Amino acid sequence: MVTQAGQEALEYAGLKAFEGRAAATTGEGRDPVNAPMIRHWCEAMGDTNPAYEGPDAIAPPTMLQAWTMAGLSGYAGRAGAYDDLLALLDGAGYTSVVATDCEQEYLRPLRPGDAISFDAVIESVSPLKTTKLGTGHFVTTRMDVRAGRELAGTLRFRILKYAPAARGAGRSGAGGAPDASKKLRPRPVVNRDNAGFWEGVTEHRLLIQRCRGCETLRFPWLPGCNACGGRQWDTVRAGGEGTVFSYVVMHHPPFPAFDPPYAVGLIELAEGVRIVSNVVGVAPDKVRIGMPVRLEFMRADAELELPVFRALEGGEA
Repeated sequence: MVTQAGQEALEYAGLKAFEGRAAATTGEGRDPVNAPMIRHWCEAMGDTNPAYEGPDAIAPPTMLQAWTMAGLSGYAGRAGAYDDLLALLDGAGYTSVVATDCEQEYLRPLRPGDAISFDAVIESVSPLKTTKLGTGHFVTTRMDVRAGRELAGTLRFRILKYAPAARGAGRSGAGGAPDASKKLRPRPVVNRDNAGFWEGVTEHRLLIQRCRGCETLRFPWLPGCNACGGRQWDTVRAGGEGTVFSYVVMHHPPFPAFDPPYAVGLIELAEGVRIVSNVVGVAPDKVRIGMPVRLEFMRADAELELPVFRALEGGEA
């Protein structure tokens, strides 16, 4: 008779066998490094570093993954060990997935015209872990990105494939109604680099980082200045006025904590930085680029408040 612990050991041995197997081999980027994609990236990020413009321009290092992405159609014939591993985890009941973190190492600047290739390997599969989300396995892949034959950088992606934990088991409202906790919004990832921002939100203050060296404002929060590389910073409080720089209206996929359709905007604050948040106070199909908005704080549930932006035209002022 196989005990539960023995079954888990057998299962893990099968998963462990995937370590070191290729997830992608000699993949080729859809497009060479190019100025239009660099420009669009910098405009979306609000990054005005002069190194990304002109005849000697380089690509922002954080674009490393962008040059490997296949788009919605994907890469033909790429099914392999990674898909087999995910299918095995699905079959074992670990049917949910969440991305947990990404580590990037930059070794060589990329310039317009560079042809990109990449290889990926399944680096590790963790033993069974229990988290607040549920029980499952962390899977880490490593991708080596090359310009020609020269290694340009390394990306490590880590996901958790898990079986969701039961929430509020045995609890229900009147008439057996589902526990409302099942509809909680996802929690923001709070770390040492952005903890101050979320502390400000709890105090109904939207804080923007400011470099102490060159006084450049930056958002989202980062450990160093994009403009001068300085490590010292303080904060300024946003006044709350802004405009819709860009937006999307979300219809699909539906999530239990959200009620589509709803508008997600890239908001340009009066201070000059941009933030992604919901646009409220107006029907989603009435949101327009250039629409003035004002900051307010929305209580999503008993433990979570979020900054959102209320439209000042076409809705309630």
